[in-house]
Amino acid sequence: MTTVGLLRPEGHTEDDYRRIETLLDSDIRVDSVAYAGPGESPERLAEGAEQLRLAGAESVVWASAGASFVQGWEAAHEQARSLALAAGLPASSTSIGFAHAVRAVGAGRAAVAGTYPEDVTEGFARFLEAAGIEVVGVRRAFEVRPLPELVRAADDPRAEVVLVPDTSLPTVADLAEAEAAVGKPVLTGTQVTVWEGLRLAERHGAWADELGALFARREPRGVWEPGE
Repeated sequence: MTTVGLLRPEGHTEDDYRRIETLLDSDIRVDSVAYAGPGESPERLAEGAEQLRLAGAESVVWASAGASFVQGWEAAHEQARSLALAAGLPASSTSIGFAHAVRAVGAGRAAVAGTYPEDVTEGFARFLEAAGIEVVGVRRAFEVRPLPELVRAADDPRAEVVLVPDTSLPTVADLAEAEAAVGKPVLTGTQVTVWEGLRLAERHGAWADELGALFARREPRGVWEPGE
């Protein structure tokens, strides 16, 4: 059994995570502890991380893109280091997971479909660029749309992948349709969060056709690290 632990903002549905758990191998579990939001105290986060460790988690991921990229690349890594110390486990965040996941699907140029305010969406683009990923287009949605429609609107012919970072947006049920709509990988907040936790837990080979290119069966390959 491999257990991924998530620190999840209050109000963010668990449905996508439960769906991912069901679609993956039966010996993969996704546990989560809710916290108040970006301003949550380090003590509360440490408490949540401890709960996850006691529940058998092998990794912990801060399951909020917005809360992990707004202060920039270095601050996101400091958050992850602090969380790892608190949990006594490998730790990361959704945003850092995106940097790894883009490379894992063999991409270097990305288009971003944002559901945040414009300045926050641009902040995510800067975060990706700090990771060495070229952002060739940023499109902000002004209303909630089905994932395939959101992805089509944001796609750019130069992009090798389309990113939808918002972890509050349910996306898993529509991933296959979204990738078919643009003919390239689509990476979303909840999908990337679980994948990053599995990467940290060194659970290789977890795959499910319904979870898009990121979880497609492929030959083992080295995982890119920023700065390589």
